[in-house]
Amino acid sequence: MKKIYILSDMEGISGIRRSEQVQSSSPEYEEGRKLMMADINAAIEGAFDAGADEVVACDTHGGGGQVRIGEMDSRAMYETPGGGKLLPALDETFSGVVLLGHHARAGTLNGFLDHTMSSAHWFRYTLNGQEMGEIGIEAAYAGHFGVPVIAVSGDRALADEAIELFGRVECAVVKWALGRNRARCLPHGKGLAVIKETVKKAVEHADSFEPFKPEAPAVMQLTLYRSDMADELAKRPDVVRIDARTVQKNVASLADAWIW
Repeated sequence: MKKIYILSDMEGISGIRRSEQVQSSSPEYEEGRKLMMADINAAIEGAFDAGADEVVACDTHGGGGQVRIGEMDSRAMYETPGGGKLLPALDETFSGVVLLGHHARAGTLNGFLDHTMSSAHWFRYTLNGQEMGEIGIEAAYAGHFGVPVIAVSGDRALADEAIELFGRVECAVVKWALGRNRARCLPHGKGLAVIKETVKKAVEHADSFEPFKPEAPAVMQLTLYRSDMADELAKRPDVVRIDARTVQKNVASLADAWIW
C-alpha cells in the first residue's frame, strides 16, 4: 500500500510573488489561499496518478488553516498540525513525504521570503552542527519514522537546499526570487503542471528514496535575533546558554528536533 503525506507551506506556492499574499491581515491573502489550493490539488492528483492508495494533506503555514476544505480533491484526507506532532498522522506506514510550497532557510541569498520557523525570532538553527531550515527539520522528523522526503516545490533556492541536504529528491521549481520580497513566477497553469508531474514521478519511485536521518541523540543549537529572545529560552531546565543569542538543547529523538 502506497501512502503519501503532503505538507504544504505558503511562501513557495506557485504564483505567490509578494509577501502580502501570505499575510492573513492583507487583502491579497485570499488570492494566496486560492493559489495554495490549486498547488495542493495538483500534488494530490499527481500522487494518485502515480498509484497512491492514500494521501494526507496538511497545511503548516501559520499553524494551518489556509486550506479551503470544500475545494480540496475529495480523494485525500486533510489535517492541521497540533498535538505536539509536526506531521500528526505520519508514521512508519507512509511511503513518502512531499514538502509543497516551501522556502529556503533564513539567510539564503535570493530566497523568496527565506526564514526558519519564525521570521521574527529564529536567525540560525543547526542539528548536530549542520545548518538547516524548515525542510531539514521536517525531513528529520519524517526520518524518525523511516519515511523519506521524495519531492519539494518552491523557488530555485529551496530546490538547491533540498538537493544539498537530501541528495536525491524530486524538485518542482515554480519561481525565482528577486531579492527576498519579490519573485518571478511560472505562469500558473505551467506551475501546476510542473508540480503534478514532479509529484507523480516521485511517487512512482517512492521506494527508491532514502530517509533523512541525522544521528540521534542529537544536539540542537538555535541563534535568535536578539539576546532577550535567548533569555526566555535559557530559563528552561533542558536548555543551555551558549552565548548572548544562542541556546543549545539535547534531544533523544529526531521527532523532538523542532521542540524548544
